[in-house]
Amino acid sequence: MTVWSYTIISVLIVSSLSLFGLIAFPFGEEKIKKFLIWAVAFAAGTLLGDAFLHLIPESYKSSGDISVAFSLMGGILAFFVLEKFIHWHHCHDIDCDEHNPTFSYVIMFGDAMHNFIDGMIIAASFLVSIPIGIATTMAVVCHEIPHEIGDFASMLYGGFSKQKALLYNFLAGIVAIFGAILVLVIGNNIENTTHYLIPFAAGGFIYVASADIIPELHKSTKVSHSFGQLLCILGGVAIMYALLVLG
Repeated sequence: MTVWSYTIISVLIVSSLSLFGLIAFPFGEEKIKKFLIWAVAFAAGTLLGDAFLHLIPESYKSSGDISVAFSLMGGILAFFVLEKFIHWHHCHDIDCDEHNPTFSYVIMFGDAMHNFIDGMIIAASFLVSIPIGIATTMAVVCHEIPHEIGDFASMLYGGFSKQKALLYNFLAGIVAIFGAILVLVIGNNIENTTHYLIPFAAGGFIYVASADIIPELHKSTKVSHSFGQLLCILGGVAIMYALLVLG
């Protein structure tokens, strides 16, 4: 299989997760909440594991100059700007602070931008190597499952019908394909494209895990919950390490 084939299949899998909310929502609000708290903890582990075990080492292996550090910080700041100025956040819970139709449209727009970047990140990872591409795709998938459920639930909470929320969530999801194609096209024509995108992706993953997911986990102070969350985070890191060893 070519890099194009791996990338397009991976992005289609990630995009299809936008339909996951419809499958999960009939289980009820309380069951979704119980699932999300463990899923996001595992997602934090995979994001951090992919950033520190795969993306950052690969960046310094290919080029050890200061531009790697600036690209890494650029990824962190870019995701900060995305959340700060578009007024969107990764809603991993059903109880969002705002609940109006405008908020639902903001979620959709922010989600589309985020998915576009996800597509770029996945494509850039596959341009480096197939194992790194697979690891990055898994990290994105683990994060996207609770993310998509949260977005779907938030749109319903904001007044959208199930059909409308599903359609808009799906349209925002397929935007990732365009981001992937853009990187695959320019990657073959512009030298060192991945030199900047890979550490940028690592910075984005670190931001999402540390500034978005981990504070959400701190809302639960029960010792049993905290221990379980730690195990889930370590489980996510372990998966990324296993991929590193097997790759």
